[in-house]
Amino acid sequence: MKIIYISILILFISCKTKEKPNQSTKKLQPNILWIVTEDISPTLSFYGDSIAKTPNLDALAKESLIYDNAFAVVGVCAPTRSSIITGMYPTTIGTMHMRTGQDVMSWGKRTYKNSEETQRNDIENNSIRQYAAVIPDFVKCFPEYLQAAGYFTTNNQKTDYQFAAPVTAWNQNNPKAHWKNKPENTPFFSVFNIGTTHESQLWKKSNLPLTVNPDDVKVPAYFPDNEATRNTIARHYSNIELMDAEVGAIIHQLKKDSLYDNTIIFFYSDHGGPLPRQKREIYDSGLKVPFMIKGINDDKKGRTDRLISFVDLAPTMLSIAGVKPPNYMEGKSFAGDFTSEERDYVFGSSDRFDEFTDRIRAVRNKQFLYLKNYFPNLPKYKDVGYRKNVPMMPVFLQLKEENKLNETQEIWFETKTEEELYDCIKDPENIHNLASSPDYKSVLVEMRNTLKKHQENRIDLGEIPEVVLINKMWPNFEQPTTENVIIELSNDKISLSSATKGASIAYIVSDNPNEKFDFNSDWKLYTKPFSTTKGNYIYTIAQRIGFKESEILKEKI
Repeated sequence: MKIIYISILILFISCKTKEKPNQSTKKLQPNILWIVTEDISPTLSFYGDSIAKTPNLDALAKESLIYDNAFAVVGVCAPTRSSIITGMYPTTIGTMHMRTGQDVMSWGKRTYKNSEETQRNDIENNSIRQYAAVIPDFVKCFPEYLQAAGYFTTNNQKTDYQFAAPVTAWNQNNPKAHWKNKPENTPFFSVFNIGTTHESQLWKKSNLPLTVNPDDVKVPAYFPDNEATRNTIARHYSNIELMDAEVGAIIHQLKKDSLYDNTIIFFYSDHGGPLPRQKREIYDSGLKVPFMIKGINDDKKGRTDRLISFVDLAPTMLSIAGVKPPNYMEGKSFAGDFTSEERDYVFGSSDRFDEFTDRIRAVRNKQFLYLKNYFPNLPKYKDVGYRKNVPMMPVFLQLKEENKLNETQEIWFETKTEEELYDCIKDPENIHNLASSPDYKSVLVEMRNTLKKHQENRIDLGEIPEVVLINKMWPNFEQPTTENVIIELSNDKISLSSATKGASIAYIVSDNPNEKFDFNSDWKLYTKPFSTTKGNYIYTIAQRIGFKESEILKEKI
């Protein structure tokens, strides 16, 4: 069986070709700002839910194009963020399991617990260690392409890509990262991640006053309607109001810097809501997100029902910047110079979440959601320890124990059918499974065949036990190390290389032989040979994604 697994991996690695960053066309490059919140569904006024008061988002929405069919690829942060940063499906690059390590903020912790420490198991009950996912050597973090095209890129500060962000991914990547630090006359791409609406804030902010009345909230049919449920939902809406104030502060600073009119602004959530049966789920409650883009010169405003997936963000960003997306990217650009044809479907996946592993695949069009359950004997509910901190969960589970949940609320705790089908217009909460209904047989066949076609020419690394995947990425379960940078001088030009295939290289030129650089130093992405003054020192570092970074070396020119 292992021979088959390894053969699949070899086929996957060999079926693509490496591509270098594409240079931009000669055109005015816009500033681009991402404001990314966490863990909210489209529960905002411009989606018809006016419970939370969000004046700043409302004002932005009036100047934006609002997407009514935007979807994450996984109902949790790390796998989805790996897709956003690469333009690849997590199942293609091996980042589908939540979570691989502890590289969540900035440049990551870069330390990984062994299997005895993690107490995690894969689908075959093998103990697994923490790891940084080693993705295909030709896949890069898309901000590298923007840097190569002349952008100043900043991330403040959540990364959570399932691997430590290489130093080449961002010019700045820390709590102080900001467009204000850019060189003069340089376009910027800046990301601000707001954690105020994260699942954990349902209990961490429980001591704060609620700004939303629990009596005013709508309780989904899959929840018991009681005080604990209403208070938790009200806390979430109250957190949305807090988040809105943070959005307002970012936009205020942009306007103060006279940059608002010349900046494209994206606002979105990294996946669906934080509540039970939302986060980690492969239903609309876990995958459907709020998403809007404010353009420049009011060129596009209003609404669109165009289907977009987070795998589309990387190629779209390059397209907006005038950079042709590399062919290996699986996403489709939905804006800019290289806009693709509209999608008919988006795809989702569900694999390991902390202590519990499953495998589910999803297809969604504008009306229907189809699920393929590979382990229907496993319950929909995963008894994830982290989720039990949500204030409403103890009461929910107690009612389950006492057989006091109604039929709809019990569904989450039942085992699965091999296939599920939902009419998301008639049944937005995805409660009524239509897979066995004769009236929807043609839809079921269409969606089933769409999934099969999607899977035909791409690998799904979720099919491989995670322990086998880790050992392939980290031979003998040890993290590989990127080879040091080689400096060559020819015709007064300095060339940099590393023997590690797929390694990206960064450098700093200094006249000081005693510099002490770290990840937050002003590294430059190496893209082509360059010149410098004799007597200067070249400091270099390299990293292939998932590998340990090379040593920082110094050489006098």
